[in-house]
Amino acid sequence: MDDTVFALSSGAPPAAIGIIRISGPRSGAALAELAGKLPPARSPRVRTLRDRTGAVLDTTLVLWFPGPQTATGEDLAEIHCHGGRAVIGAISRSLADMDGLRAAETGEFTRRAFANGRMDLAEAEGLADLLAAETELQRQGALLSAGGSLSERIEEWRGRVLGLAAAVEAVIDFADEDDVAGLPPGLTDETEDLVEEIRRVAGRPEAERLRDGVRVILAGPPNAGKSSLFNALLADDAAIVTPEAGTTRDVLERSVGIAGVPFVLVDTAGMRKEGAGVIEEMGIERARRAVESGQIVLWLGEPVEAPDGSIIVASKSDLGSADQGPADVKVSSVTGQGMDLLVDMIVERGKAALPPVDRIALNRRQKECALAAADDLAQLDISGDLLIGAERLRSARRALDRLVGRDSTEEMLDALFGRFCIGK
Repeated sequence: MDDTVFALSSGAPPAAIGIIRISGPRSGAALAELAGKLPPARSPRVRTLRDRTGAVLDTTLVLWFPGPQTATGEDLAEIHCHGGRAVIGAISRSLADMDGLRAAETGEFTRRAFANGRMDLAEAEGLADLLAAETELQRQGALLSAGGSLSERIEEWRGRVLGLAAAVEAVIDFADEDDVAGLPPGLTDETEDLVEEIRRVAGRPEAERLRDGVRVILAGPPNAGKSSLFNALLADDAAIVTPEAGTTRDVLERSVGIAGVPFVLVDTAGMRKEGAGVIEEMGIERARRAVESGQIVLWLGEPVEAPDGSIIVASKSDLGSADQGPADVKVSSVTGQGMDLLVDMIVERGKAALPPVDRIALNRRQKECALAAADDLAQLDISGDLLIGAERLRSARRALDRLVGRDSTEEMLDALFGRFCIGK
């Protein structure tokens, strides 16, 4: 990339320290223009920055990282200044006035790292999840992808596919040569083992569930205590609660971390078969769709009407209504009775619904690519036409290439790097 970009890479001001990052071919010249001269490579130095008129901007700590062994794969400079708005604004304006420099776009530093081979697409997706992580499990899961564990596994799969392809291509290209043996006897078993491994990894819960949270749907008839329980789980009055049936007419969602597990709690309209108005009926239909999309359903109603796999919750135990019928847990949103047990049940099911944090997990895009590769390999028939077999192997390799971003569309890259902040 020919242009040089800059942006604030630390938190929004005011703050104790602000970090302004500059990346591109004019990074060194820009830093030298402000600081008087470049510091030694990778050695922090205190410098007084001045604008073109000679006016002092700030006394700062500056660092110079010549490429390509940098975070972006380009020449890179950092200015660690005081974190006030005026200071950061003055330095940014001075940079913007320089020829060949412009403000960075969202996620542009990471996109440059990807374009320059400093990270692949799977690592970039993991970094995006790490930056967005709000719970301990999200952090641990994102680290596996951002740290390269997923990429290493994919490269290992790709190497095995290339080995299979080399064996098949050798037979095709040199079939008339006396010193070229036929296909290795274990090639079929090796292919089947690879297919099984890819499908096993792809069969784990999707990484999005860890990023977005396990959906917990509170459902049941009107006036069953869903909104009160929703508020109690959140420790917040997010939902309106009244004695009148049908108060909740839409789906209300809130994200929350419980015991390090990310959840999305969903309060829904009460489900009844008759007596609902047009607006309430729309809410009931949305409630049904929410139940279908949820990983955990808390059912506050008659057990016989509960969706399969629901946690049956007898609410309002302080009013004596929890004695009606069997339930998995009896709770009171008012007194707190049974809430600890219910939370433990939710956390236990939530952990089971998430991908294991000590194993790699694929997101939907990655899973689609992996399964496409597995399907191509599963159709490999070495007893048939080897030309067709070679094409199957090439197709499998291309699918794995897409997984790590060797064959990515600009639209897909725009969507990914748009998730990053400006200075990342």
